[in-house]
Amino acid sequence: MLVALIIACEVGFWVLLAAGLALRYLARMPRLGAAVLLCEPLLELVLFVFTTLDLKNGGRPGWTHGLAALYIGYTVGYGHYTVKWLDRHAAHRWAGGPKPPGTTYGRARAVHEWKLWVRTLVAASVSLGLLEAAILYVGDGVDVDGIRQWQFIVLRIVGIQALVAATYSIWPRKDPAGGAAAGGATGDGEPVRDGGDPAGLLKRWPGRLP
Repeated sequence: MLVALIIACEVGFWVLLAAGLALRYLARMPRLGAAVLLCEPLLELVLFVFTTLDLKNGGRPGWTHGLAALYIGYTVGYGHYTVKWLDRHAAHRWAGGPKPPGTTYGRARAVHEWKLWVRTLVAASVSLGLLEAAILYVGDGVDVDGIRQWQFIVLRIVGIQALVAATYSIWPRKDPAGGAAAGGATGDGEPVRDGGDPAGLLKRWPGRLP
């Protein structure tokens, strides 16, 4: 049942995302579209409540609870980032917004990778906290090896992504076109032009997400 709910939340995330963007840019209803996008966190809240009730009603902590914790952690760390990234592309395609930047190189790419690592660290912290709370909740005398294994998986993910980010700092990726590698974009891939505020470029389309 818990696995089915996790799948339903994932499907619901993309359905709400598609509906929100369609309302904002195709139906020209930016406020309603933004309201739909703001409903995304409700999915994680439902999953969290259901997982807690499952443990409270005697459910044995296992890999499904670990998967639920990872899903919630991921959406906390990357959910808003994903929505903003897709919103930027939708605005460019359907509302005449600026073209999203392409691949960055050099120092800008390294900064971007480390910012992604910070998001992963946030996601991992949430997941580890939920997993540890589940262990404390069920108390002693219950087999929690399945949850402990998920904690080790989370730590490995953080370590692997840190190594990946470090490679971009030690061996900067060079622009094959020979362009400037040190600047030109922020760590989130947002273009910087004429020394202005990147957020100012987003005011060209309606209902810009914060």
